[in-house]
Amino acid sequence: MTKEAEQGAGATAVLPYGAVMTELAALDADRIALVCDGPNGSEAFTRAELDAWANRLARSYVELGLRHGDYATVALPNCPEFFAACLAIWKIGAVPNPVSHRLPPPERAAIIARANPALVIGVAEGSYESRVCVPADLKVEHYSPEPLPAQTSPHERAMASGGSTGLPKLIVAANSAMYDPQQASPLFKGRHAVLVPGPLYHGAPFSAAFGGLFSGCKVVVMQRFDALRCLHLIEQHRVDRMTVVPTMMQRIWRLPIEQRASVDVSSLEFVMTGSAPCPPWLMRAWIEWLGPQVMHEAFGPSERTGGTFITGTEWLAHPGSVGKPSAGARIRILDDNGRDLPPGEMGEIYVMPPGGAGSTYRYVGATAKVTQDGWESVGDMGYFDSDGYLYLGDRRSDMVLCGGRNIYPAEVEAAIDALPGVRSSAVIGLPDDDLGARLHAIVDVGSEASPVNEAMIRQHLVEQLVHYKIPATFEIVTTLLRDDAGKMRRSALRAARLP
Repeated sequence: MTKEAEQGAGATAVLPYGAVMTELAALDADRIALVCDGPNGSEAFTRAELDAWANRLARSYVELGLRHGDYATVALPNCPEFFAACLAIWKIGAVPNPVSHRLPPPERAAIIARANPALVIGVAEGSYESRVCVPADLKVEHYSPEPLPAQTSPHERAMASGGSTGLPKLIVAANSAMYDPQQASPLFKGRHAVLVPGPLYHGAPFSAAFGGLFSGCKVVVMQRFDALRCLHLIEQHRVDRMTVVPTMMQRIWRLPIEQRASVDVSSLEFVMTGSAPCPPWLMRAWIEWLGPQVMHEAFGPSERTGGTFITGTEWLAHPGSVGKPSAGARIRILDDNGRDLPPGEMGEIYVMPPGGAGSTYRYVGATAKVTQDGWESVGDMGYFDSDGYLYLGDRRSDMVLCGGRNIYPAEVEAAIDALPGVRSSAVIGLPDDDLGARLHAIVDVGSEASPVNEAMIRQHLVEQLVHYKIPATFEIVTTLLRDDAGKMRRSALRAARLP
């Protein structure tokens, strides 16, 4: 069977994102485009159903005030409504700003202040006094399902990210929302079905989901990751392409061997891991399980300034590497004085995208770290080997990678410090076999007589932070964590707590 026959008719022309599903529906209306799997079973939608839903939503959003170029914050879980909302936003020529639906109100409000959206989708009416709020179950049956005049969003997306100052920032894509089937990334183009087990408000799952959808594949999305369920979905839908983070890989690998062996995953042709460095032992285990031709690893920031890519075959020759620069990007390793380092020496990773400095994104709420000649860093450390393969080190910044999620300690510390009775706090990452790193909070309560305890702090944080930013462990101390200048050395605190 040819790729075209199995995949079905895909988009054939360069089109705005909002018009791609319309063309796909015209080519094969009844082909399944989307499957959303949740605890209560799966929902499937044909191309025609998904496009009609998005057309109705777009008309309702216009009525609510969304216009070309506006931002629309999407606070929805992995669900059909998320896809319909983003497609509708693109149909208007507006810009989706995906955020976690589980964000506490203060954290979401900070992102909304940055984005200044015309609509906030997925929250109850009246949640934000100065914003138009749209509930997830908005009724749109009375709107026309017919296609709208095609419009192009000036920015494909505006992803939210934490900041080293504890304040959120937006990473606004420089590219407009145009889909070119000849230029689409091969990383997200499956032959039959693409499985997306990660949260859609993150860059890689977002790209994998819509890249697969626009290429004509069936996209299978997990509402919540479950290791065994993930394998069963691969078998059920004959998934040939999947993007995972190392934490997911580890949870799958830790399933009883008889469970893994009982599921047929032979349809997998391309598995890519990223978002966090994959432990070499885990990558090797998956290569031995699925084959070096299946496993791949990619590295690169959400800013899309550039990254690396490595196949399983290359990895076996360069174990632990994340590959060579890909897609025309250039990478340098610089020391603290801005000088290029030779192979084998660890330094800060600086990237130049193929389109030149500033060609891939802009920040809202942050300032990029750029050299005088335009090379940019997001704080990653690494080194090249003599063959030009990149190996990652720790982040220069204090950011903690926990289960593939970027967590900035300053944000968590600010929430802890807001609790009465807390003098100061320090949040660090400690090694964790499952998540890669776990958050550990050191909390200075000032006095042995203080009533502040771990239970109080946890209860306070539940109301302030999304669940994965709440530290796994707490340490109550009465010693000062900062010097007279208000500075704190997290690296020293972390070193003192390592084995």
